[in-house]
Amino acid sequence: MEITAQYISDYLKGEIQGDPLVKVSSVARIESGKPGTLVFLGNPKYENFLYTSKASIVILNRSFEPSSPVNGTVIRVDDAYQAIASVLELFNSLKSTRKKGRSLFARVSWSSKIARGCYIGAGTIVSKRVSVAKGSQIYPQCYLGEDVEIGENTTIYPGVKIYAGCKIGSQCIIHANAVIGSDGFGFAPLPDGSYKKIPQTGNVVIEDNCEVGANTTIDRASIGSTIIRKGVKLDNLIQIAHNTEIGENTVIAALTGISGSTKIGKGCMLGGQVGVAGHISIADKTMVGAQAGVISSIKEEGRSIVGSPAIDSREYFKSYAIFKNLHKR
Repeated sequence: MEITAQYISDYLKGEIQGDPLVKVSSVARIESGKPGTLVFLGNPKYENFLYTSKASIVILNRSFEPSSPVNGTVIRVDDAYQAIASVLELFNSLKSTRKKGRSLFARVSWSSKIARGCYIGAGTIVSKRVSVAKGSQIYPQCYLGEDVEIGENTTIYPGVKIYAGCKIGSQCIIHANAVIGSDGFGFAPLPDGSYKKIPQTGNVVIEDNCEVGANTTIDRASIGSTIIRKGVKLDNLIQIAHNTEIGENTVIAALTGISGSTKIGKGCMLGGQVGVAGHISIADKTMVGAQAGVISSIKEEGRSIVGSPAIDSREYFKSYAIFKNLHKR
């Protein structure tokens, strides 16, 4: 499959400088571009590779002024990062062949409703009263518990387990071996030192356009719902505890753990290995640095916090400048 520079430029609403008929068949990193590939420059620290790249097409920001001649055809866009995401989506859509039908080796309850155009892979179990809307793809070896609902054009990759009563929206992606709706960690201490399990009677609700990474777990609520609002992106190996709510378009990196009954606002960004205590709230557009420990509520929107316990990033780096040199005193 080859695509011309003109086609890509029209798709991106960009501006071509060079041969509009040159063709590419794949996207490459700028440091390894070769003929027949497309590369982009989004970070200035990679600029030196721009002048040695042999890629056929280069995507650049309109505002960028190269200091040396650029090989290949250039497509100018407003934002190269956003443009490359669109190009990758374009390549994926052109080569993608969505599956349809039901494997003979799948087990689907007679009381479930599977819309036309869906795919149910081998070894998948669809329990009673499950609803799968049109165009959704359920890959092999998945488990859908009773009363699960899956929206339109959602992809559930192999090995995903979705417990009873959970609801997944439309245009979602759930990656391999994620577990949705496992019991929350709820135990009541008894006088003899043992623990009595608290029944987890709620569910998990994942709204539209969300993505859940491989081996991520989202626990069902003890009462009510654990809620993942629309547009949320979760990386691999994340733990979301019971009764948590994550606001729209929040992104969370790998190995983060969110304790129970925590509310995270809209548009937040949490780095890798962040730990969040339970029963607190984090304001909209908060940025949490990697390995931070958030133990109290963040009430002011748009703050950047770092460290464990997490504090304002400016205060942290001022303190760090001192304590990193304490051994010299």
